Amino acid sequence: MFGSVSIKYLSIKMESIRRLLRTVRYMKPIQIIMRFRLYFYYPKVDLGPSPRLRSWENALVPPATRRPSMSNADTFMFLNVKRKVPVNGWDSVGESELWCYNMHYFDDLNAFNAFDRRAWHREIIERWIRENPPGSSIGWDPYPTSLRIVNWIKYAQTGNTLSDEALKSLSIQTRWLSQRLEWHLLGNHLFANAKALLFAGCFFSSEESDKWLIQGLEILEREIKEQFLDDGGHFELSPMYHALGLEDLLDIVALSKATNLDVLNVLVKRCEITIVKAINWLKVMSHPDGRISFFNDTAFGIAPENDSLLAYAKRLGYLIHNEPNCEYLADSGYLRLETNQAVFLSDLASIGPNYIPGHAHADSLSFELSLFNERVIVNSGTSVYGVSDERLRQRGTKAHNTVCIDNHNSSEVWSGFRVGRRARTTILELNIHEAQLGFIAYHDGYNFLKGTPLHIRQVNMTQNMLLISDKVDEVHSAEARYHIHPDIAADVSGSEGKLKLASGRVITLTSGSPMSLEKSSWNSEFGKEINNLCLKVPLMNGEAFLKLDWANPA
Repeated sequence: MFGSVSIKYLSIKMESIRRLLRTVRYMKPIQIIMRFRLYFYYPKVDLGPSPRLRSWENALVPPATRRPSMSNADTFMFLNVKRKVPVNGWDSVGESELWCYNMHYFDDLNAFNAFDRRAWHREIIERWIRENPPGSSIGWDPYPTSLRIVNWIKYAQTGNTLSDEALKSLSIQTRWLSQRLEWHLLGNHLFANAKALLFAGCFFSSEESDKWLIQGLEILEREIKEQFLDDGGHFELSPMYHALGLEDLLDIVALSKATNLDVLNVLVKRCEITIVKAINWLKVMSHPDGRISFFNDTAFGIAPENDSLLAYAKRLGYLIHNEPNCEYLADSGYLRLETNQAVFLSDLASIGPNYIPGHAHADSLSFELSLFNERVIVNSGTSVYGVSDERLRQRGTKAHNTVCIDNHNSSEVWSGFRVGRRARTTILELNIHEAQLGFIAYHDGYNFLKGTPLHIRQVNMTQNMLLISDKVDEVHSAEARYHIHPDIAADVSGSEGKLKLASGRVITLTSGSPMSLEKSSWNSEFGKEINNLCLKVPLMNGEAFLKLDWANPA
């Protein structure tokens, strides 16, 4: 018995090692090298005096705004959880690391109606300085430090004043950050680091601050080209992180307009070209309700809402074009099909940047659907980060509107932000220009299973109907899953069913196999879980279809 237990344990350990190797093989050498440096190198805190302030030629254009997070001078609401800042340390609040990170961002300084809370803001800034000595808390991690630097500078340049102590702290934070850049993560974290250096370099005026400015410039000029695809999408393929990236680009343009520094000209030209395409991408990947779709790590309440971002772009002089129609975002791999009543958004992409797939889900060939301006079919969203069973469930294939084979995920998501084996999607046929819209595509995410099965999906959409046909080219246990928006009532019997929209319209369902409903959840915000239903359609002899008909929706 003990021998069999040992063999089983060894087998599990070997598979864990193989999974780790399947993950690490995609990383860039700099990520591995800098991860070791991060653990073994701890920079000395430079408490030197603050550089003098640079004189800006113009006022800073008011930035995009978020919902307020402060309810009084010492109480925050983040991730739908309200807590007081504890007197025994900012990191002992008893919440997740992400909640604590948010506490150190200082987003409320530039949120809706921030001026009404200016007394609280002055108090909380001074308290943070007193209670978070340099390097003493996770608030000094590079990412929250980066966001805080930018927020304090925006605050100072939009009608507020930073005390001498706050200015000194700001310079200490920037010196610290300049030695702790997140080369081990790259992606949006490194972008945020560089943006903070740029803002601090423009805020202060000295040889030291000029070095911050140049350091930030060099990284941003390279990373904008790397992180924003030719179709305007952010390369991590998350609408939420795309919106955050668009905000970053707009902030850089606003900074340039305020400072009028020639050294920013080349970077700003690159930003301006990217912004126009990024705005279009955001609109293509949003529903008729004007809010983002839920692909990969996405939730409401983190990035500014679309209307806030678009208003910011208008203040900076950008023209907002008409609403999108059918469009294939070839570099990102996302598809929008649209008729008078329907908007269909589908993921025809591969996993995203190979070396940074931390925000990817196992959602190949998944889709979302709005009918009559109401969300009907939704991916399950994101409400938690970190390492947990719920995090794995939300990243898994079953939480998305696609086919699951033998209860496996189409891409090997594991831990909180890891991906081993990755699915690759191939488009066989695409039609976005005629009365009958649709595509045929497949992915190979299950080719590690016996028979190396492919999931093949065909979609056809007309003015009044959507037909989704799935095939697995080897016989396996498989089911297609469709997550229904919480506002929609569903009823199925055998191979027929109905969806009743909040407006009262009724959509008929038809399938080639007996359908069933199970309880699920829509995780529309961090810390928020809304009960909904998941429609399951089993594949019989490797095939299944689902037809949604709204020809007579009354």
